[in-house]
Amino acid sequence: MNNTLIIILLTLAPFLELRASIPYGIIVGLSWPLVFVLATTVNIILGFILYFFFDKIVRVATSIAPIKRLYEQKVLSTQQKLQPYIHKYGTWGLAIFIGIPLPGSGVYSGSIAAYALGMKKTDFYKAMIIGVLIAAILVTIIMLSGSTAFNWYLKTEVYSR
Repeated sequence: MNNTLIIILLTLAPFLELRASIPYGIIVGLSWPLVFVLATTVNIILGFILYFFFDKIVRVATSIAPIKRLYEQKVLSTQQKLQPYIHKYGTWGLAIFIGIPLPGSGVYSGSIAAYALGMKKTDFYKAMIIGVLIAAILVTIIMLSGSTAFNWYLKTEVYSR
C-alpha cells in the first residue's frame, strides 16, 4: 500500500490520528515536512467533517425514544457539569485538550466534547485547528529529537492503554 495512503488512513483512525501517522511517515523515510503537512491537513479536515455530522446524527438518533432518554440523562447532565469549565477556559482549554498527544485526546474526543457542551461551531473550529497544530508540532519534535524522546512517547502510548 502507498505510504501516503497509509498516513491518511492512520490519521483518520480514531485514537490514532496524527499521533500515529506522523511517526509512521517519518519512520518509513518520508520527508518530515510532507508528513507534517499531510497528517495535519487530514486531521483538520476530519474535525470539520465530524462536527458537521454530529448534529445530523444526534437529530436522527434522538427521534428514537430510548436513545432520546439516554441522551437526555447522560449528555445533558454532562453538559451541565462541564459548562462552567468551557466558560472558564473556552477555546484554549479545548485546544490544549486536543493538542496533548496522549491517548483519549484528539479531534474525535474533542469534537464530541465540543458538541456535547454546546460549543459554537466557530469556537470549536478555532480550538480544533490550534489543537491539531500543537499535537502535530509536538509529535514531529518528538520524532525528530531522537530515540530517547521517541521511546518515552511509545511507552506513554502503550502503557496508558
